[in-house]
Amino acid sequence: MNKAVIGLCFALVLGISGCSRQQSDWEKTRAANTADSYEQFIRKYPSGEFTAQAQARVKELYEERDWQKARDADTQEAYQAFLKQYPEGKWTEEARIRVENFTLAQAPSNATPAGAETANTPGNPAAANAPATSTAPAAAPAAKPPAAIVPAPSASPPTAAKPAAAAGSYGIQLGAFKSSADAANRRWANVAKAYPKLLEGLSPTVAPKKIATGTLYRLQVTGLTEKHARRICNSLKAESQACVLIHPT
Repeated sequence: MNKAVIGLCFALVLGISGCSRQQSDWEKTRAANTADSYEQFIRKYPSGEFTAQAQARVKELYEERDWQKARDADTQEAYQAFLKQYPEGKWTEEARIRVENFTLAQAPSNATPAGAETANTPGNPAAANAPATSTAPAAAPAAKPPAAIVPAPSASPPTAAKPAAAAGSYGIQLGAFKSSADAANRRWANVAKAYPKLLEGLSPTVAPKKIATGTLYRLQVTGLTEKHARRICNSLKAESQACVLIHPT
């Protein structure tokens, strides 16, 4: 009887010491907080009390590592590869937005369509008036033949045209949203609040674009110089914010 009691007590002591050892190893693993440390813990305790937590943390760390790689590359292909590997993860939605930004940045590069879409947003009459204004400048060349003094007019238009192109030929796109224009407006409110000096004096537009699955609402700022647009995008990307440069036509 005494031997049985002693054996039971010994087993309890071993069990308690085993639990305390696992607890101690788990605390050390959490302090290290690396994929290697968690994987070592899983190998040592394949069915332990903290194994499920260790496995979940390993997945999170690998996703964060791969997201950082995609962000550093900052290409459409990198984000698409990330989405393929992590279709449902912490950064999945952000990756989808950035892929859409790259896809649509090619379409907004046409300055005229972007302007037409924003004109259509307030109302159709504005869109109807747009072609009229575009045909009016076409009458300007007719003014050149009657003018006998060709050198003076030719000198002024180049200087006037170059600053206009330099000042308004580039833009940036800060997001593309499927839900509604309100989502784009909320995005601007958040970004403008977080980076007031960087975005000071800028006026955003929400440009809708029809796609196969519905409408995308693109948050854009146009009328920027290339230097200004690149500076904004580089600053936002450094803060892990989505931004795509819109090139002129």
